[in-house]
Amino acid sequence: MTGSWPDDDVILYDGVCIFCSRWVRFVATRDIERRFRFTAIQSPYGTRLAQAFGIDPDDPDTNAVVHSGVAWFKSDAALTVLSSLPGWRWTRALFAVPKPLRDVAYSLVARNRYRIFGKYDECFVPDAEMRARVME
Repeated sequence: MTGSWPDDDVILYDGVCIFCSRWVRFVATRDIERRFRFTAIQSPYGTRLAQAFGIDPDDPDTNAVVHSGVAWFKSDAALTVLSSLPGWRWTRALFAVPKPLRDVAYSLVARNRYRIFGKYDECFVPDAEMRARVME
């Protein structure tokens, strides 16, 4: 974790990554309180957020979430989001796994995400309901 950001509960993701876009849809579907908002790293807002936290917008190696005023990265980001969703609170137990081990697994998927899951030519466009939760 590092730094802070004025907006809270914002998920930064790679908008051309099919896996990342599915992650966003997964969260949006289960986030019945509509707490989380989303920004693609390729958007102006997402690029500013990434740069503020030292993430290269042209070659992102992590997603991030700003939650409770703190930026979380890699496996911490994923678990922070998951453990905030109804029915997924059990994932808090995974924080007991040492961070270096969790981040090795995270980084392995992140490094190979385009090869394994594919890549969109352009940022994925959310449906109308989700569009209200997208920050550009």
